[in-house]
Amino acid sequence: MTSTPPVVDMDTWRATRAELLSREKAHTHEGDAIAAARRRMPMVEFDGTTEVVGPDGPIPFIDLFEGRDELIVYKHMWHDGAPHQGQCEGCTTTAWSLQDAAYLNARGVSFAIVTPGTWDEVAPYIEFMGYKQPWYSVRGLDAPIGHNMGTMTSYLRDGDRVFMTYGITGRGNEVFNPSMALLDMTVYGRREAWQDNPVGWPEGNHACWYWRTDAAGNPAGETSRPVPQWTRPGATPVETLGRTGHMPE
Repeated sequence: MTSTPPVVDMDTWRATRAELLSREKAHTHEGDAIAAARRRMPMVEFDGTTEVVGPDGPIPFIDLFEGRDELIVYKHMWHDGAPHQGQCEGCTTTAWSLQDAAYLNARGVSFAIVTPGTWDEVAPYIEFMGYKQPWYSVRGLDAPIGHNMGTMTSYLRDGDRVFMTYGITGRGNEVFNPSMALLDMTVYGRREAWQDNPVGWPEGNHACWYWRTDAAGNPAGETSRPVPQWTRPGATPVETLGRTGHMPE
């Protein structure tokens, strides 16, 4: 039998909850302080007329702002020549988790995804996944537009001038995926091997369990697909699995 938390009376539970709440509030306040420090960071100017490639061909990067003053960009990795389900698992998860930027737009912030893939490969991938966000190819471009894939970057526009203000990668990208934070609030958490768990808790999986599964939803290896490619309605069936080809030079 899988271990579970001890059973206590309601008063004991409330006391334990109150103790944890004080730590959670301290965590929230520290997060607010870090956000305040981000707002005070310096920024880097670059040429906003640099062209990226989208569904209508080349456009200047500044057009990604869509007339707004701020822009958040996720830089999606790309494996040249790979089948759709062979693209970066973590980037697939991130891109899937924020498909509607309406609330960002309401605060004057646009959102876009860029990738070093060539547009002729990127376009059918977007269609296969059913993504609604604006996507662009940044093939061959230098930082701060084209390098450092797998990152979230913030930009600011001041008239015709464009600036990079912030960037983060790794677990910093978890802000895109509320499922991770929600799982952290459950008894068994993410069920990942790195977690600090009580004795007897379910054995953890590798951190990429949510990237690739078989058709039944069981964690699998590189011969399977990222989760939303199985679960989303009307997913286009494919017969090839895994990754082929090579990483871009």
